[in-house]
Amino acid sequence: MRKLRGLLIFLLLSVVFTGCNKQTKDFNSDNSNQVENQQDTKEQQEEGVDKQTYMDSSLPTKDRVANLLSQMSLMEKAGQMLQGERNRVTSNDMTKLRLGSVLSGGGSYPGNNVVEDWNGMFKQLQDGAMKSTHAIPMLYGVDAVHGLGLLKGAVVFPHNVGLGAANDPVLMYQMGAAVAEEMKLVNILWNFGPCVAVSGDPRWGRTYESYSSDPAIVASLAEAYLKGQADHGVAATAKHYLADGGTTFGTGEINAILDRGDAQMTEEQLRAVHLKPYETLVKSGVKIVMASFSSYKGTKMHENKYLITDVLKSELGFEGFVVSDWEAMNALSGNSFQEDIALAINAGVDMLMEPNNYKDAINAIVNNVNDGIISKERIDDAVSRILTVKFDMGLFEDPYMENTKQEVTELGSEGYRELAKQLVSKSMVLLKNENKLLPLKKNQKIFVTGPAMNDMGLQCGGWGLSWQGQMDDAGGKITEGTTILEGIQEYAATNGIEIITDESRASEADIVLMAVGEVPYAEFEGDTTDLSITGAKAHPENGSTMEFVNSLNKPIVTLLVAGRNVLIEDYMDHWDSIVMCYLPGTEGDGVASVLFGEKPFTGKLAMPYYRSVEDIGKEDAKLLYEVGYGLTE
Repeated sequence: MRKLRGLLIFLLLSVVFTGCNKQTKDFNSDNSNQVENQQDTKEQQEEGVDKQTYMDSSLPTKDRVANLLSQMSLMEKAGQMLQGERNRVTSNDMTKLRLGSVLSGGGSYPGNNVVEDWNGMFKQLQDGAMKSTHAIPMLYGVDAVHGLGLLKGAVVFPHNVGLGAANDPVLMYQMGAAVAEEMKLVNILWNFGPCVAVSGDPRWGRTYESYSSDPAIVASLAEAYLKGQADHGVAATAKHYLADGGTTFGTGEINAILDRGDAQMTEEQLRAVHLKPYETLVKSGVKIVMASFSSYKGTKMHENKYLITDVLKSELGFEGFVVSDWEAMNALSGNSFQEDIALAINAGVDMLMEPNNYKDAINAIVNNVNDGIISKERIDDAVSRILTVKFDMGLFEDPYMENTKQEVTELGSEGYRELAKQLVSKSMVLLKNENKLLPLKKNQKIFVTGPAMNDMGLQCGGWGLSWQGQMDDAGGKITEGTTILEGIQEYAATNGIEIITDESRASEADIVLMAVGEVPYAEFEGDTTDLSITGAKAHPENGSTMEFVNSLNKPIVTLLVAGRNVLIEDYMDHWDSIVMCYLPGTEGDGVASVLFGEKPFTGKLAMPYYRSVEDIGKEDAKLLYEVGYGLTE
């Protein structure tokens, strides 16, 4: 009888042990429904959820956060620390997993990419969030780095490199406000911008995301943009922390060039150049900072506790939250995904942008806490920061943005397009103007040509309807707006100028207006060892166009439509006038307004213009044009 009783106890323990093992395995799998359901059941059985206190808007945010945090389970806290991608996240995920945020990656939009589709998607996701135990609203994020270019019909402003040449904080504030208003039309209150990189090498594929190589210009323009966003209810993000624009050539993570590389400089240099804009933005109340894919002296920024926690949060006093970049956990130094999660969170990252692996990430956070690798205090700090931003933005009072003040009712208003046109005009840098060809004279015949002259996609560059950007095709312009050619034709019609686009009639022209440039690109795809206007990232028709134009023996005005100061010394002797247009966005008539003298040339180079790649970074390099250069006539 004793043996039988012992056998029964053994079998019972085996069943229990097997069940525990199964639960652990399920918890670590992608489909952790068993744990989610168990957690839900447990919380659903809990009575006395106190919503009165944290929903009382008359109380200080600190008190509301503390009250809500005290009621949240570890699973719920972990969920708030995750951001998933809209293509993967469901309304049920929002309820079960309590995700703190959802984002649209580059090129990711719902349905037919119209306002109604966005609003419907937002409501569905927010419905899911509001059904969760404590009804914590989600925060939706998107890369509106130079306007809400992901949404067809929105105004696309010049990229940062052009805005740096314009260097007008007043217009930058207005731009921040305009972008915020267009974002609110589709219920988006989180912008992954501005990029406050201080770019030191034009071979970097993100050069156009930098305002300048001068940290003072970067700080000034980013601060103005931030305030414009904040005053209109949108949380801007300072990125990418830290020194994403200061990586050493040859250290690039993907292509051994620059992007996601290693910044190999002294801490004194790091602070003097790359930390300066963050100091300014923290003082101005920035709510969110995004960590960089890059490293500093061999340590990935996402696991650099000294720079994130000690410097940014403690020394500078940053009170918002730090978000990771897209799937950045995959490149950290841990031996597993769970270890990488611990490295990032312990370093000070508060929210994880895990577009696809958000379930695994939640499980990893919980496992790390249960194993004592991440402290409960660190989790509470991260979630408190996230909740503070949400409370301060009024999300708990207005999760569906039903009472949000809106200044526009439709995309692409004329007022915002006029603002963009002003910024385009101010960003034009006149590099050369022999024989005073510019501004264009009345009653001329002008042959207009070049692959960058009539291509909306090319003049908008990367981060548009798609991540890498795209050129126009047989279907027409990729989004609404005015190409450079259309702007020229409009001005010519009122100035007695005949525009010739037919090559067979080119010899009839008095002068030639040629637009050459780069194809669209983004991030590491734009890294190059060859910056020539006929190089790897240049439009493939640039060379043949220049050859044909030179054969005409006519005065030439050249427009450079590019995301950086491309190399031109081998070709510029043929050109009488040269205008650096950068990437103007949707309002190409802003280029025309300066060419025709309606607006004066005021743009100044915000980055050095090199003669060759060999000169890049050399203190004694003889530049083609210095920072601050720009003719006015």
